[in-house]
Amino acid sequence: MGARMKSGMKYFDYSLVAVIVFLICFGLVMLYSASAYSAEVNYSGDSMHYFKRQLFFCIVGGAGAYVVSLWDYHRVAKHAKKIFFFSVFLMALVKTPLGVEVNGATRWIALPFGQQLQPAEVTKIAVIVFVPVVICQMGKEIRTLAGVIRAISWGLLAAGCVYFLTENLSTAVIVLGITCMMVFIVHPKTAPFIALVVLGIIALVVGATILGSMIQAGDLGDNFRLRRIIVWLDPEKHASDYGYQVVQGLYAIGSGGFFGKGLGNSTQKRLIPEVQNDMILSVICEELGVFGAIMVLVLFGLLLYRLMVIAQNAPDMYGALIASGIFSHIALQVFLNVAVVINLIPNTGITLPFISYGGTSLLFLMLEMGVALGISRKIKMQ
Repeated sequence: MGARMKSGMKYFDYSLVAVIVFLICFGLVMLYSASAYSAEVNYSGDSMHYFKRQLFFCIVGGAGAYVVSLWDYHRVAKHAKKIFFFSVFLMALVKTPLGVEVNGATRWIALPFGQQLQPAEVTKIAVIVFVPVVICQMGKEIRTLAGVIRAISWGLLAAGCVYFLTENLSTAVIVLGITCMMVFIVHPKTAPFIALVVLGIIALVVGATILGSMIQAGDLGDNFRLRRIIVWLDPEKHASDYGYQVVQGLYAIGSGGFFGKGLGNSTQKRLIPEVQNDMILSVICEELGVFGAIMVLVLFGLLLYRLMVIAQNAPDMYGALIASGIFSHIALQVFLNVAVVINLIPNTGITLPFISYGGTSLLFLMLEMGVALGISRKIKMQ
């Protein structure tokens, strides 16, 4: 059951803790395997550079998750709106001299001791804790069109700030997706949401058709997002420039077979740029094969299942919606990362949760897990 149910003992989802520990340990092993070569080249022979930094954030994040799990999550509701606007303020700092450019994108702000913070990660948590407050305050009004628009408008505001202040379209999509999924969960009707999904698919098909015509006519500007779409449509044609990362990642997946070449035996990790970030799944596929990738997805499936159990058994609507928001975040991010690696969608720069390199992402993911565990402590066994 993932919990101790003896008399006098509180509920606590130990199964969720176990899955998180497995994911983090596996992530550290694969991160070292994927990044050792590039770290040795770029950091004066220190092959463990990325590993040590990630381990540090694992320890800090684990401590933070434990502390947060002891809090009463209802206290967060009182400050949720402040957290929301504070995240907007942090994103606005990206446009100031504090903004830091990494690999051509300015999405970070400088911190003391040479550290950096990606404010968009704070926005994800802000939306997860604030939009449920809005929904709970509306009560039955959320069932009306006006209520739906009011709830989603907060997600649109956050997504708009992410896009315009940090120029991060993929994270903006995740932020809006989290909001829409929480509204979908509480809304009694599914037909309007299905209609929106169908309209979205039609819009994508029409957009792809128009883009194809523009490509044939050569009517394209110097836009990196359009370049990503062009690469997605025909990666091999651009294998020597913009499509290099995608093509090398696909080579890694194809060469791994079902059981892979063995841990540490990847050759493509020497060629794939920034392989320790959003393309780390390609190294997993090369070294551990399709079997290894399936095991990773099974772990994420177990993580999502435990979050769903917490959401279903939460003592109130606010707790259920927070757990559902965390569920939505993980599910969307895993889906987008896998889809990018296999070239199902254009490159978005979305990392694989708990496994890809990234201190800010890992730290806030751990805090989210702490909130989920805090909700599980309030579950009453019958």
